[in-house]
Amino acid sequence: MRIASNTVSDNIVRQIQNLGSQSARLQSLVASGQRITNPEDDPAAVSRVINLENERRSIEQFQRNASRALEVSQASYSGLQQIKKLSDRATEIGTLGTGTVSAEARTAYAAEVDQLLEQAVQLGNTKFRNDYIFAGTAVDAAPFTAARNASGKITGVTYAGNSAQSSIALSESSAVTAGTSADTNTGIGDFINRLVSLRDSLQSGNTTAVKAAQTELLNSEDLLVNSLSSQGAVQMRIEVNQAQQKDRAANLEKLVSSEADGDLPSTIVKLNQNQVAYQAALQSASNIMKLSLLDYLK
Repeated sequence: MRIASNTVSDNIVRQIQNLGSQSARLQSLVASGQRITNPEDDPAAVSRVINLENERRSIEQFQRNASRALEVSQASYSGLQQIKKLSDRATEIGTLGTGTVSAEARTAYAAEVDQLLEQAVQLGNTKFRNDYIFAGTAVDAAPFTAARNASGKITGVTYAGNSAQSSIALSESSAVTAGTSADTNTGIGDFINRLVSLRDSLQSGNTTAVKAAQTELLNSEDLLVNSLSSQGAVQMRIEVNQAQQKDRAANLEKLVSSEADGDLPSTIVKLNQNQVAYQAALQSASNIMKLSLLDYLK
């Protein structure tokens, strides 16, 4: 049976094209290290990889959230720590003021408390990333407004923040409130007003009033200590969560790799075999194409 010459050449060309396509695909696998370059390579694996990648993106968002929450908590802790230092000095002055001291000494103590007072208002209105950190969720306005007398001395503060707290997601099922509580924020206002009482009682020489102000300042100090402890606990929780999410991301990376990565040694062997076949096909085609019409008629 005689086979038409055009059928032979078509088959050869088709075979060479197939081998060329296979070589290109294998070269791409070797270059990228990925066994999946198109969805049709392994539809089931592609679906699993997409789900894993979606989960990994969620984890990356949780990691960014955790970093933000840790920053807020650290800023709040730092602010509270500075206020606690003012409180420590104020209670020392209160103790000194209840003893037998001269009028000049009381005046000097009152002047020092006045400076502590100014600094306390400044710390109460601390900003972080342009947000007031002791204002609840009303972060755009200064939470403590000071009233002043004709001499410019602070006579009291009012709290203009709110009692809400921002919640930041750390995972699909948990969140953290990294800022200070409403009790802490209003407690800072109470502390500032108690400084006013201490200053005024020192200035007037009223020892009973100084003692009462010192007692109230000790209550404020307890609140500050508890708030610092709470912020420390929040930071520890966030850091543990960060470690957990980091491990989770690493495990997902391994799963994605197991689904998508190619077997490089095996792929190289296949590529070499394919290239040998490709060269053989080209050589064979070249020989066949040299046959003349007379050769077929023999």
